[in-house]
Amino acid sequence: MEELARESISLLAKPTLDTDGPRLGSLGAIFIMLKSALGAGLLNFPWAFEKAGGIHSAVAVEMVSLVFLISGLVILGYSSSISGQNTYQAVVKDVCGPAIGQLCEVVFVFNLFMISVAFLVIVSDQLEKLCISLYELITGLPETDMPYHWYTHPHFALILLCVFLILPLSIPKEISIQKYISVLGTLAATYLTVAIIVKYHTLEDSEVHIPPLYTSGISSWASMFSVIPTICFGFQCHEACIAIYSSMENKSLSHWVFISVVSMFFCLVIYSLTGDDVLMIIARLLFGISIITIFPIILLLGRSVIQDPLLSFRRRFHVVTESYENCSRVGLTVAWITITLLIAMFIPDISKVISIIGGISAFFIFIFPGLCLVFAMQSEQVSFKTRVVLTTWGMITLICGAFIFGQSTTIAIIQLLNKI
Repeated sequence: MEELARESISLLAKPTLDTDGPRLGSLGAIFIMLKSALGAGLLNFPWAFEKAGGIHSAVAVEMVSLVFLISGLVILGYSSSISGQNTYQAVVKDVCGPAIGQLCEVVFVFNLFMISVAFLVIVSDQLEKLCISLYELITGLPETDMPYHWYTHPHFALILLCVFLILPLSIPKEISIQKYISVLGTLAATYLTVAIIVKYHTLEDSEVHIPPLYTSGISSWASMFSVIPTICFGFQCHEACIAIYSSMENKSLSHWVFISVVSMFFCLVIYSLTGDDVLMIIARLLFGISIITIFPIILLLGRSVIQDPLLSFRRRFHVVTESYENCSRVGLTVAWITITLLIAMFIPDISKVISIIGGISAFFIFIFPGLCLVFAMQSEQVSFKTRVVLTTWGMITLICGAFIFGQSTTIAIIQLLNKI
């Protein structure tokens, strides 16, 4: 990741503007935060709402989760300010030590890689449905009469998308450029939400399936816990938050709290409205296509974890030139896209893998922020009462994250083994 923030900033102090590169304003930061979170999760939330036992139960789980989601974002922004680092893994390594930092790097790359695969599989699935819908609309013939050629296969369309759209968007080394394509994705998510609500209220009562408002008993609690990985997956933007924070013009902590609250609030509204029902297939297809704009952000973050050690190693023996940096960046980008594309083309169903991804996201939303807060309180000059309260909150966050990771990963593995 490019060094966009070169100096540490003081808590709640007015920041110094860095004019060496493009900086993010409040609106650009919110758009990138929204685009990092809004994606495949939007397609899964209707299932999560019904699985949780109804609208009331699901929104209750969302509200409780929102406390930890915003807390994690604030902790990471604060940790970035006191450490002077501008990537997630660098902040964890500086605040928590090299051992935890190396664990973060491994989990970070694996999580982003699997998210990239999941996005490509979803895009491939949506492309196939789109082709079928267009064929039936244009010809008036059923899907069974659709001729199949190598150039009509969804994998071929996916390859073209990767080469001509995803690759050019992924090569730049600055995250600031993503604010422009983030606007497109966020507008697509808004369109999907509005379209579902309009369609929902225009259907006849007999055509509308409304999930129960509540359920009771042990099964209800079990169902509510089972959708937490989906919620974590849907709201997950914590890996990108430090890069976004480091690129902002105003890096005061109070301003970052505002950005975090606004971003998570809009996510909550969009997910909650969309979770009522899924009736607009065309709208879902449109948004399924639009989620490819998330891929460059995910790739940029994962690439930085791999590229930074490579450049550091080369500096020991040679001068790292701009051409070498460009070649390594392009090479890693091409390799990342190629490998994830190959995996996505040969995995027909990764629903259980997404459950594992949701469990792994607990590391970035709960576990690592909790560790950062606990370690930061051991070195920062704060009052005894503040240290005790924040350390306790860090431990609560850490324990909740460990529980979510263990519970969701165990369930996903058991379900996967039962299918073998």
